[in-house]
Amino acid sequence: MFQDLSEKFARVFKDLRGHGKVRESHIKGAMREVRRALLEADVNYKVVKEFVERVGERALGKKVLDSLTPDQQIVKIVHDELVHVLGERPVPFNLSGSPAGIMIVGLQGSGKTSFAAKLAMHLRGRGRRPLLVAADIYRPAAVDQLEILASQIGVPVYAPGTGVPVVRIVGDSMREAKKGLHDTVIVDTAGRLHINREMMAELKEVREVLEPEEVLLVLDSMTGQEAVRVATDFKEEIDFTGIVLTKLDGDTRGGAALSVTAVTGAPVKFVCAGEKVEDLEQFYPDRMAGRILGMGDIVSLVEKAQDVIDVKKAEELERKLRKEGFTLEDFLEQLQRLKKMGPLDQLIGMIPGMKMKGLDASDIGEKEMKRIEAIIRSMTPLERLNPQIIDGSRRRRIAAGSGNSVQDINRLLNQFQQMKKMMKRFTKHAGSMPANFPFS
Repeated sequence: MFQDLSEKFARVFKDLRGHGKVRESHIKGAMREVRRALLEADVNYKVVKEFVERVGERALGKKVLDSLTPDQQIVKIVHDELVHVLGERPVPFNLSGSPAGIMIVGLQGSGKTSFAAKLAMHLRGRGRRPLLVAADIYRPAAVDQLEILASQIGVPVYAPGTGVPVVRIVGDSMREAKKGLHDTVIVDTAGRLHINREMMAELKEVREVLEPEEVLLVLDSMTGQEAVRVATDFKEEIDFTGIVLTKLDGDTRGGAALSVTAVTGAPVKFVCAGEKVEDLEQFYPDRMAGRILGMGDIVSLVEKAQDVIDVKKAEELERKLRKEGFTLEDFLEQLQRLKKMGPLDQLIGMIPGMKMKGLDASDIGEKEMKRIEAIIRSMTPLERLNPQIIDGSRRRRIAAGSGNSVQDINRLLNQFQQMKKMMKRFTKHAGSMPANFPFS
């Protein structure tokens, strides 16, 4: 997420720190690099111009230049201005109706259907009872896709079938929701390959029938400035209450995220950074600015950990560690828990300082995690509980079964023993492991 932009900002700040005394010429040079980095990230040129002017004006102040830590103050200024561009503060999700209507709009291929399912799962996890509505009757397999995703998360779908007009589907869905005691109706509308009058006319009709509390425009962040143009056109035709940025895990330069709110005035409410139904995050401007600048986002990391951690299991694991009862079976369970938190590169980006140090997922190794999992799964239950019984013949069998070498098996077993000692020392010194730590 914003990896290229983050690396370029890191180089700018590193160069500033390299000077014993930061002068006006250094700041002007830094602003040229910031401007270039933002333009290469496909940020709207007007947004870039205003951003650089504001940062430069504040950074050239006497208080900054005379400071003992001017580089840190400039980082703070850039962070504050990024937060300003991204929307200042998170905008609350308005769901006051009974049932509350949410209308999902956007072009075909932007990820509307996937987002609808992700939003349903997100809201259900917060105590609501959503009903998904398949109102995209034009795209082949759109209804099937929504039903498959909904079955994965256990949320019902209202899909009366072909031949029923869209406006009638939406109207009937509200009555169906009241009958089934659903408090939220999420309507997945049809998109087109480009904006046209027919699509907009249908969306306006749907809006009149649904009377939604929220109208969310889904934008493909990989399209850069095209996403900003789409948002502008939608804003003129059918006003929306919030924006959703999808595919932030792809080869995106970040321009859409840094431009769309400044250009349209509408807040980003959610971002999707993965294909799984759980890969949805509420958008916080200050947290996103921190990630872009390599400051991390420890709050979001802790929230992700809390979503996958069972407190009772954490306490049981702590007892095992104290009694040296931690097994390879427990280790495998912790790997599974870590994987549920999301892609490893995104988790690393949330840890303060990691981006600045140049650490990425390959350094820790997604492949290495898969290798470890394959090795442990090739062991018998007895071997997982008692690794000390794994002799030479067992190691050869495990290596053949997991597609690895005996040396790989030896390395894992040695690392496991070292990790057990380290974690045992940690529990002794810390008193107790934090309940929201991913491996607790």
